[in-house]
Amino acid sequence: MRSLAPQVVGILSRRFGDFHSAEDAVQEALLAAARHWPAEGVPEEPRAWLVTTASRRLLDLWRSDAARREREARVAAWEVPAYDPVDHDDSLTVLLLCCHPSLTPGSAIALTLRAVGGLTTAEIAQAFLVPEPTMAQRISRAKATIRASGEPFRMPSGADRDARVRSAMHVLYLLYNEGYVSSRGPHVQRVDLSREAIRLCRMLVAEVPEQAEALGLLALMLLLEARGPARSDARGNLVPLAEQDRTRWDAALIREGEDLLARALAAGAVGEYQLQAAITAVHDRAATAADTEWEEILTLYGLLEGVTGNPVVTLNRAVAVAMARGPRAALAVVDEVEDRLGTTHRWLAVRGQLLGMAGQSVAGAELLERAAAVATNEAERRHLVSRAARLRAARP
Repeated sequence: MRSLAPQVVGILSRRFGDFHSAEDAVQEALLAAARHWPAEGVPEEPRAWLVTTASRRLLDLWRSDAARREREARVAAWEVPAYDPVDHDDSLTVLLLCCHPSLTPGSAIALTLRAVGGLTTAEIAQAFLVPEPTMAQRISRAKATIRASGEPFRMPSGADRDARVRSAMHVLYLLYNEGYVSSRGPHVQRVDLSREAIRLCRMLVAEVPEQAEALGLLALMLLLEARGPARSDARGNLVPLAEQDRTRWDAALIREGEDLLARALAAGAVGEYQLQAAITAVHDRAATAADTEWEEILTLYGLLEGVTGNPVVTLNRAVAVAMARGPRAALAVVDEVEDRLGTTHRWLAVRGQLLGMAGQSVAGAELLERAAAVATNEAERRHLVSRAARLRAARP
């Protein structure tokens, strides 16, 4: 049912020229389907059922506004057939509209989950651990922003299409990251979010199969998702990559990710998602942590750093430097980005770990404890506290 959401939003938006109201009406139709279909059975033409129900909801919405009688007549005059003759799928158009460049990433993610993912406002609020009214306001403001832009409901073309696809990839990348490493809450990961990001990215790749970076992004997601079963223990504690039971990794996802990465790299210019996928693939190919080709990873991080200029990439390169050249060389790399990341739990954790590797147990433990104090994910906080305790216990 959720896969039909963007199709129905697209049909109503094209017919009536009002994405804002169409998206609200489709949400109502999805809720009605959730109530009726389990008891009455899925209709023979589920998309036509949703189109009809959402159209009736649009009529109800517009009847409440006397100034919109002309639009009411237009809706009333449209008779929805028993089956849906519209073969065109507007899913990509809806996705690209939700990733409008005037929206903040957070607003774009929320609107994408609702209009394309078919999630309710309550489900999205729960996923991001905010009150439902707060999330409702965020989504409402996002739709108002799109409406104010005056952009028609159509597939962008040329350079505009390419730019919007890049924006959509960025939104899906952020959505996946939030699922893979939850920024807050008690769990290491939010599987519901990461899997939804993968589903939407598959849809994007199906629509733009020639886009190498889209292939690279999907490859990255699958190669990371393959590790999911081994990333936490039975009590929900975080298990670092080096300590994971790699026999629990999903071999099928790794094979699919590798195949997608090969297609992406053969397609043309190499971008940041392809490079991240290539780094992840090197880790996934290693039967044990000791078998990891750290020099290859170090080279790839150097390329990625040159493409992005992102200080987080520099921090990750420092970890590779530590494994390939030793912790003292890595500490110099970490210090390069102290001015930009020095107050974050990630920087504190990496430098604390490197100090521990260099034999400075007390200093390392202190930084890990500082990292734990500012971490917002409970599982990660517990892991940092545990690592700090081990360093203190190892003190000569």
